[in-house]
Amino acid sequence: MEEFLSCIFIQAPTQIFEAPVFFAEVVISGLLVGVMYSLVALGFVLIFKASGIFNFAQGTMVLFAALTLVGLMDLGVPTWLAMILTIGVMILLAIVVERVVLRPLINQDLIILFMATIGLNFVLEGLGETLWGSNVKKLDIGIPEVPWEITVGEEYILLNSFDVYAAAIGAVLVVSLAVFFQRTSIGRALRAVADDHQAAMSVGIPLQQIWVIVWSVAGIVALVAGIMWGAKSGVQFSLALIALKALPVLILGGFESVAGAIVGGLIIGVGEKVFELYWGPCIGGATENWFAYMLALMVLVFRPQGLFGEKIIERV
Repeated sequence: MEEFLSCIFIQAPTQIFEAPVFFAEVVISGLLVGVMYSLVALGFVLIFKASGIFNFAQGTMVLFAALTLVGLMDLGVPTWLAMILTIGVMILLAIVVERVVLRPLINQDLIILFMATIGLNFVLEGLGETLWGSNVKKLDIGIPEVPWEITVGEEYILLNSFDVYAAAIGAVLVVSLAVFFQRTSIGRALRAVADDHQAAMSVGIPLQQIWVIVWSVAGIVALVAGIMWGAKSGVQFSLALIALKALPVLILGGFESVAGAIVGGLIIGVGEKVFELYWGPCIGGATENWFAYMLALMVLVFRPQGLFGEKIIERV
């Protein structure tokens, strides 16, 4: 027990102070991964803000978008055209979801809408496998994977250029969506729809159009996330499981906060990298698989609404 406590409270912090440049490299690497987590979490936030439900199918939308893109590219379609066509497919999917799934369920209990997204998850997964097959596919979008060296005194920080490009693209999209929600009339309408469907319709907000817009945007976000993660690890059906990693991000930041998705993703990205490298050896390693969920559990205990979520007050 004494050796364990020494490892946790003395050895791990000492390693950080002895090699601050290496620690900075770990933090930067975590931030780059955190932006990718935020990108996936944003898809959930978009749907939740517009309908008040957790979209169980968001992970499969990431997979379906990536499968469609790489499938079109395998057919000989140029990359730029394949991206445009895939965006069209995701917008068409949004229209179909609104017409077939959401419109008949207006004003139904949220659990019914949630169950509908579970059904949608299996439909998209089966459709993707039927159209494009189940083999692992390589996705090359032209972003180089070469090491970048940043000199700091006599030492240097080593980064992967792909991670930097992917994080930059994700950051631009994240900031754009944040501005979209806070500064546009459509963004305000989305928040009104999430609060009360019937009240939103009574003041002239077109519920069906709002749902099509938000599902289209969520589909485009899913496409970007699918491109980034697919190019990094290959387009495969396990890509849908990336949604599970977005859950701690949502719990940490708040289910309806764009800023929360950003900050939550960064905290999870940095936290799991630092904890695995410095404190992981003290408890046997492989902490990246569960660190995010333990952190989310702690947040649920002390602040159930998340860091940026609004406290819910119910009057009895």
